[in-house]
Amino acid sequence: MSKPLDDVDRRIIDQLQEEGRRPFTRIARDLGLSEASVRQRVASLTERGVIQIVAATSPIALGMIQAFISVRLSGAGLEQASERIAAIPEVDYVAVCTGRTDLLVGAVCRDNQHLLEVVTRGIRQVPGVVETDTAVILSELKDSYRFAEAARAEAGTDD
Repeated sequence: MSKPLDDVDRRIIDQLQEEGRRPFTRIARDLGLSEASVRQRVASLTERGVIQIVAATSPIALGMIQAFISVRLSGAGLEQASERIAAIPEVDYVAVCTGRTDLLVGAVCRDNQHLLEVVTRGIRQVPGVVETDTAVILSELKDSYRFAEAARAEAGTDD
C-alpha cells in the first residue's frame, strides 16, 4: 500500500489544482516550507501516481469529437477486455464500473466517422464485448480537476 497523504501533501495538491504551473518557490512560501521540500514532495506524489502534471486540453475546443462509451461484457475477461480497449489509440479513459455498465470508456476522435470506426472496428471487436452505448459530448458545462475539498473532508480538516 502506498504512503498515506498528510496535510502538507494535500495542501500542495490543492495549490497545484488551483494553478498547475505555480512555481515551487511560491508554494513553499505560501505553506512555510523550503523549495527543496516542495520539490521532493511533488516528485514523490508524481512517482506514486497521486498526481500528474500535464497540459489539459479540450478536445471540443480543438474541433474534435469526444465521447463516452458504456461497455457491457459477457462472463469473465474483464481484465483482458479492459487492457485491449485501453490499447486503442483514440481511447483516453477506461474505468471499471458498477451497475449495468462494466466499463466506461472515453475516446477522442477526428469526427463522427472516425468515432464510428473506433466503436465498431475497435471496441466492439474485443472478445467479451456484448453491448456498447455511445454518448457524444456536445458541450462541456464543467470540467474541473479541483476536488481538494473531498480530500480535506476525508482527512478531517477544513482549511
